[in-house]
Amino acid sequence: MNWQAAVERTVTGLGYDLVDTERSARGLLRVFIDRVANDPAGEFITVDDCERVTRQLQHVLEVEGCAYERLEVSSPGLDRPLKKPADYARFTGETIELTLKLPFQGRKKYQGVLAGGDNGGWRVVFSDGKGEQALDFALEEVREARLVPVVDFKGRRCAPPPVAPASDEPQADEEVGGRKQ
Repeated sequence: MNWQAAVERTVTGLGYDLVDTERSARGLLRVFIDRVANDPAGEFITVDDCERVTRQLQHVLEVEGCAYERLEVSSPGLDRPLKKPADYARFTGETIELTLKLPFQGRKKYQGVLAGGDNGGWRVVFSDGKGEQALDFALEEVREARLVPVVDFKGRRCAPPPVAPASDEPQADEEVGGRKQ
């Protein structure tokens, strides 16, 4: 059995979602884990979760004869990458940063809300400064997709920047010159 299959079997067997693995030339093996959707244990990966997976992986990799120098297990971070179709389904409705392999209309990078598209594809809805636009894409066209971090400071959520208004005139609640109007 190869090391990737051993890692995936172990992580999923412990009840976590395997987000990604990296292996460096110097023998470093990195494993990124996340909670499965609607996990009753909570929303975020803790140090205890990483320790639990690390201990189990050390045993499994030794038994399987998988060579590595160092093992690092961590959460994928606030800007979690989207790799598998299940990731896109899980995070539908969230704001993502999307980088295409090839440019579409001279542009490779988009930031917007992820939605399901037509014919089993995906869509990102974004503002181009003039109005709302949508880009349909297939996973084969994606170089990288990541969640846009939403940071919570003592219960106050800091969401991604608001979508620009369709007109150039300030709205009633819009900040102008550092003060709310």
